[in-house]
Amino acid sequence: MDRTLVLVKPDGVQRGLIGEVISRLENRGIKLVALKLLQIDANLARQHYAEHVDRPFFKGLVDFITSSPVAAMVWEAENVTSLVRQTMGETDPMKSPPGTLRGDLGINIGRNLVHGSDSAESAQREIDLFFDHSEILSYDRNSDPWITES
Repeated sequence: MDRTLVLVKPDGVQRGLIGEVISRLENRGIKLVALKLLQIDANLARQHYAEHVDRPFFKGLVDFITSSPVAAMVWEAENVTSLVRQTMGETDPMKSPPGTLRGDLGINIGRNLVHGSDSAESAQREIDLFFDHSEILSYDRNSDPWITES
């Protein structure tokens, strides 16, 4: 089973959208296996956004993600990274179709509510940044046979 990281960013937390994000991902059939509310410090933010360190918007990313708590989550399913990214919508909410988190709830690219890993490799790196292995659960869900064909 694949795993991916999702963050409800400071704007989503401040707007009270943690439950909406969780609900939409659960409604897709994706399984939540870890969840915590945390305040990201500058060091963790720099590690998380390391691929953007040389870009002019890097400082703004760090300042924003450290400005308020985030809800960090690990989700599990086959092809979970693609499922989550499809549910989130495009990075720019103005380009996201209705029915996606960003298309329905986002206004602009700087306040786009959620972060989701963009590949299996990124997911593993990001999960390791935000969660200790012992914080991620493995469990059977009674509804799984009704969600995916084995």
